[in-house]
Amino acid sequence: MNRFSKENGGFVFNTLNTAFMVLFSVVMLYPFWNTIAVSFNEAVDTIRGGITLFPRKFTLQNYKLVFATGSIPHAFMVSVARTSLNVVTNIFFTAMIAYVLSRQNFVFRKSFTFIIVISMYINAGLIPNYFLMKNLHLLNSFWVYVIPTMVNAFNFLIVRTFLRGIPESFIESVRMDGGGDFTIFLKIILPLSTPALATVGLFVAVGAWNSWFDTLIYASGRVNLHTLQYKLMEFLQSSQAQSRGAGDIGAMGMSDVSNMVTPVSIRAAITVIAAAPIIIVYPFVQRYFVIGMNLGGVKE
Repeated sequence: MNRFSKENGGFVFNTLNTAFMVLFSVVMLYPFWNTIAVSFNEAVDTIRGGITLFPRKFTLQNYKLVFATGSIPHAFMVSVARTSLNVVTNIFFTAMIAYVLSRQNFVFRKSFTFIIVISMYINAGLIPNYFLMKNLHLLNSFWVYVIPTMVNAFNFLIVRTFLRGIPESFIESVRMDGGGDFTIFLKIILPLSTPALATVGLFVAVGAWNSWFDTLIYASGRVNLHTLQYKLMEFLQSSQAQSRGAGDIGAMGMSDVSNMVTPVSIRAAITVIAAAPIIIVYPFVQRYFVIGMNLGGVKE
């Protein structure tokens, strides 16, 4: 009887747990799926409402009009360039610093680690950062997206913790063959740190791709430096401020086709375009992400 109760209880738990997870997945996925349906639906028909899982009148016109403007494709390329450089530079420099500060023979490792970690809790604030960028002549420059993000304290902790688990014998074998620290870093540390670096790369890529506030503060004066997320933010603000669709589309340089689109349809199309690269890339790094978080985030 006791065994039957345990088996029955396990079945009930698994059933309720599965039902909850399915419901939770539906709640999480539905808003984005609905956005996709709206983006592929005729703009005028969308005003009627009632779009749920699938477009009522399928069309590619919303996407054609988005890419027909010069601002959105250019902003997309700026976001791609910015994200790519952020990932490469952050992984390289974070891993390099983490390697040095993970070695027991480095005398000042605790002092430098404390300085890096304390930056997670104490920040100078927006105004001092703005004047710092100004004094470095980075305002309205593409490098304002790259240089300030080369090292991240949280990413440093993940990589450093992971590197502590690499056997010292691997490093000593390279030293015995005459290899220096840079050789060790390139041929031993980077290849063995793929899970942790993939985790860091995913963090950096998502943050860089979704960032728009730094464009507003540091690069709003140059239109050719506007990122895709910043363009989306501009449009969302204009759609809230304007009561007529023609005014919203005109703000994006699309007044000549205002009778063919609506703010809702264009907003949905831009949202899908902005989210698509992350959704496409994530499945390829998911397994590294899980391994990296388990090994880099916990140290026994």
